[in-house]
Formats: sequence, structure tokens, C-alpha cells
Amino acid sequence: MGCAFAASTAALAFVLLLNSSPPLTEWVGGWTPKGGESVGIVLVREGPGLGMAAHASLLTVAALAYSWHYFDEPPRRHAGAFPALMLLFQGGICGFAIAGDLFDAFVFFELMSVVAYALTGHRVEEPKAVQGALSFRVLNSLGAYTVLTGIALLYARTGELTMTKIGQGLDRHGGPDALTLAAFALVLTGLLVKAAAVPFHFRLPDAHAVAPTPVCMLLSGVMVELGAYGVWRVYRTIFSGPGGIPASDLERALVVLGVLTAALGAVMCWYQRHIKRLLAYSTVAHMGLFLTASAS
Repeated sequence: MGCAFAASTAALAFVLLLNSSPPLTEWVGGWTPKGGESVGIVLVREGPGLGMAAHASLLTVAALAYSWHYFDEPPRRHAGAFPALMLLFQGGICGFAIAGDLFDAFVFFELMSVVAYALTGHRVEEPKAVQGALSFRVLNSLGAYTVLTGIALLYARTGELTMTKIGQGLDRHGGPDALTLAAFALVLTGLLVKAAAVPFHFRLPDAHAVAPTPVCMLLSGVMVELGAYGVWRVYRTIFSGPGGIPASDLERALVVLGVLTAALGAVMCWYQRHIKRLLAYSTVAHMGLFLTASAS
């Protein structure tokens, strides 16, 4: 049943991706703006977000199919807990990819993160699994606090949570000031924690070492990429205008972070004797290359 639900979501994401032009905005529950103001949840149908949702859904199907015979012994109690958590993980990914307002994107990402902690420590009877999940949880929580603080600063400045409206509010305010720079730095830091960029990379090897292999597929194949996608989307929709951050400044920051991340990930790969840690540092190195390429 888990595979069937994941596969149907993947198929729907691909169908929407093929019909993503022109972009479409949907207000959940009919909470449309009144007088230009809204507290509703907005979802956006556009190519990049639906592409990320389709990619994540396809990997979730593959992970569930692999996990079918992965476990030596099926759990005696709560046998459906693992596939249910995997589907919640997929739902958080898809929600983040198509969310049109910053706060709900944060909520979807944290839903995915909380489920990731549970999946990482799925073998709760093993102390190492609990320790790895706890390390994963602490660092990701710090990243969540920075994102939430940045969102609060942006809301205080613009009175908006919809991404496009926040960008318009910053543009009306004029050039970037200390509050805008602080909000950008906080949101960017939280997303780079999710992307396992240096110096926030060490939570990924700890999680990989103890997580079941199907979960590692999603941590490396989806979660870190979603953090990088979040950086690109937040900058493009909020901070790319005249009231935001100059593109040259962002490019320099991403190049420095990307080079450091790629170099450290490659060096740490050389020293690993644990196959899952090696693969985790390989993911870190590739994320550094991705950040460097995206800046150029």
C-alpha cells in the first residue's frame, strides 16, 4: 500500500510537471486574499518545484520498494510505522517544493525533518541509532530556529508571508539594510544546514552511519538537494530584487562555501573506512560542487 500511494503521488507530480505552463496559484480551502491581504496557504504550480516533487516522489517509491526485503525481521508491533513515516517524509518534501509562502514552506520542511529523525533512529533498540538521530536532531533544530527568526524579521518588515509579496515589500522599502541582510543570512544559514554545507556537514555522516539504507537514499538523494533548492528559490522570489541582496554578493558567498564543502568532503572520503560514512561525505563533496556551479 505504501508503494502504491507513493507511486500515485509520483505519477501525479509528473503529470502536473508536464502541464506546469503557465504557472498556477491555488489557495487551499478557498482562503483567497481580501483587499490584498491573506492568511491562507498558497500552493504554486511551476516547473522547478514540481520537478523537485516528482524527483523526490520517484526516489521514495524506489526506497520503499528496496525496503520491502531490506529488514531481516519485520517488526512485530506497528508493522506499518516505517512505510507511514516514509510517506510523511514524501508529503513534507512535496509540500515544501510547491509551497508559495515562506512560513508554510518552513512548516513542511520541519515536518520532513522530524520524520527524518524518526527514520534515522528507526532501530531504537540500538544506542548508536539513538545517538545518531539525536545529533541529527540537534543541529537541524538550530537551523530551524535561524530560519524562523529570519521569517519573523521579514514579516516585521513587510507584513507578508507569501514569497512574492515579501519580495515586493522589500523592493518598496528601498535598498537592502541591516534588517534585510540579517534576515537573508538567517534564512540562508538554516537552509545550508539542511543542505549539509560546511560547517554544518557533520550531522549527515552521523545519520548515515546508523540509518537504514532506504533512509540513507532519501537523506542523500532528496533532503540535501532540497536545502540547496530552497536557497535558490528563496533568493529568486524574495531577495533578487532591488530591495534584496545583490547577485554578485550571493555568488561570492556560494563559491567560497562550495569550494570549502567540496574540498572537505573529498578529503574526508579518503579517510573513511565505514562505507556509509564514505557515501555521506561523497554527498557533501557533490553538494559543494553543486553550490559552486549554481553560483556561476
